[in-house]
Amino acid sequence: MIKEREARALPGYPMLFALLVVTLAVVVAPIFGVVEVERLGRGGALATLVVVVLLVLGWRGLTAVNPNEARALVLFGRYAGSLKEQGFWWVNPFTRRPRISVKVRNFESQKLKVNDHDGNPIEIAAVVVWRVRDTAEALFEVDDYTQFLKVQTEAAIRTLTTSYPYEPHREDELSLRGNPHEVGEQLQAEVQGRLQKAGIEVMDTRISHLAYAPEIANAMLRRQQAGAVIDARTRIVEGAVSMVEMALAQLSSKHIVQLDEERKATMVSNLMVVLCSERETQPVVNTGTLYQ
Repeated sequence: MIKEREARALPGYPMLFALLVVTLAVVVAPIFGVVEVERLGRGGALATLVVVVLLVLGWRGLTAVNPNEARALVLFGRYAGSLKEQGFWWVNPFTRRPRISVKVRNFESQKLKVNDHDGNPIEIAAVVVWRVRDTAEALFEVDDYTQFLKVQTEAAIRTLTTSYPYEPHREDELSLRGNPHEVGEQLQAEVQGRLQKAGIEVMDTRISHLAYAPEIANAMLRRQQAGAVIDARTRIVEGAVSMVEMALAQLSSKHIVQLDEERKATMVSNLMVVLCSERETQPVVNTGTLYQ
């Protein structure tokens, strides 16, 4: 694999000053008669041509590196290093210098329809925060590193989705909906492993969209609603039982009234109706006794 290494470069401003001086000398000397081209002959003309060619190559060697940017130098088909320090530089004029950004970027995948661990079709998308870590690997190890990132991210999302259910079936079970942080970390590790050879560093990964597929969304919504109703009823019943138990215990401890088993059963029944009913209950005043 081609690894990134530092390229050799000279400061650009001294070279720029030298090129300006030589260029002015070549241009101004014939104009003011300091050098008469007719008297130089063939040798002088050849020397002038060589100087002009060297000037052109000298100007071509000047290059600038912007902040959060790098230039990979390629000399006659061989990688000659990367220039990552910002500033104005002079490099070998025969090199090709493709520009590559090392800024932090983000990519949001498309909404993918994938089956979760239980086989339910869901829609999922993720956001990946990334940057180029190794310019040589990004340019030369893969054809197009941005397209490679997109394809491998979607492949990692599909692999991860099939490993977890949409909703947990047990309290200690990881799920896509119940554990977004843990799933995001797992997705980051999966994407980073796939992009290692492309010189890309994955800084963060988060699920940006998660929902059941439209064909089962209504059925799953009804199931979620039924589960919510059951959970609410369970809490109501648990609270009502504790309140009835507390009422009986206090009545007995304070000797307010002596209740036999039948009266206790009647009281428990009435309290449970009052506490668990969805509507306001209407009291019925009994002026007699339970045995009349």
